[in-house]
Parts: sequence; structure tokens; C-alpha cells
Amino acid sequence: QVQLVESGGGLVQPGGSLRLSCAASGRIFNIYAMGWYRQAPGKQRELVATITSGDTDYADSVKGRFTIFRDNAKNTVYLQMNSLTPEDTAVYYCNINLRRAGFGLESYWGQGTQVTVSS
Repeated sequence: QVQLVESGGGLVQPGGSLRLSCAASGRIFNIYAMGWYRQAPGKQRELVATITSGDTDYADSVKGRFTIFRDNAKNTVYLQMNSLTPEDTAVYYCNINLRRAGFGLESYWGQGTQVTVSS
């Protein structure tokens, strides 16, 4: 099996920064797309950012403030969040699409980490 472990959430003041990380472990053959999603109270889960081997994509609401990057050697994806606003408050989930040896493409989710932006 594959496990994703997220870390880095917390409480931050408006204008502050946080870095989230999501590490995948297990018998992983290859990792394809990696991404971050978020879900605020009473709202649907939305895409924040994705990264493949060569491309990144961001929601309009975070462009210029958030940066997604990955460390392939560590099977880890990060989300650097700057200039945070209260509207960024949500539970953040990582998502990784990968293949295990002998299996097809699978999608895994992290457990979620709370990000709260408040003064």
C-alpha cells in the first residue's frame, strides 16, 4: 500500500507564509501528477495547484502567491504559500497519482492539514 503524510499546516496571520509538505511512502514504481486541493467549511473541495514532470498549474485565486514544487528523490510535494489571506483558510489535501509495480494508475489522498489565516 501507499501512504501519504501531510505536514505544515497551522495558524498564521494575514500576510504570513506557510509551507505544506506531503510525503508518499510504499512500493511506488512511478509518480505522475501531484497536487494540492483545499476545502473550506460549507464549500466544495477545489483545486489549488498541480505539478507534473514539467508543468505546474494554479487556481487563479493563488497565482503569484503559492508555489508548488516536488522532490522526486523523496516522493514529496510541497506547497509554499505566501501573502496568505483569511480566504485561504481551509483544510488542504495532497493528491498523488502513481503506479505501483504490477498495478495500473492509482490516485491517493493525504489526510488533510488545517490552514487557518486569522489575526
